[in-house]
Amino acid sequence: MLICVGGRGWYQEEGKEAVELLPGSVVNIPAGVKHWHGAAADSWFSHLALEIPGEEGSTTWCEKVSDEDYGKLK
Repeated sequence: MLICVGGRGWYQEEGKEAVELLPGSVVNIPAGVKHWHGAAADSWFSHLALEIPGEEGSTTWCEKVSDEDYGKLK
C-alpha cells in the first residue's frame, strides 16, 4: 500500500494508465502486481509504503521506467 504524504507523483501498473498521486492518495497494490511509482517531473514526492506480511512474499525490483514513457506524464 502506498500513501502519498507530500508533493506530487505517479503510480502505474503494467498495462494500465498512470494515476496521479497527491497528498492523501492511497493505492492498494496486491501481491504480484508489476508497477512503478515515483515523483512527477516537476515535483518532489514523499510517501509511506506499507507491506502486509504474507506467505512467500518478496519484492522484485524491475527495469527502469523509460525516459520516453516517463516524459509522456504531465
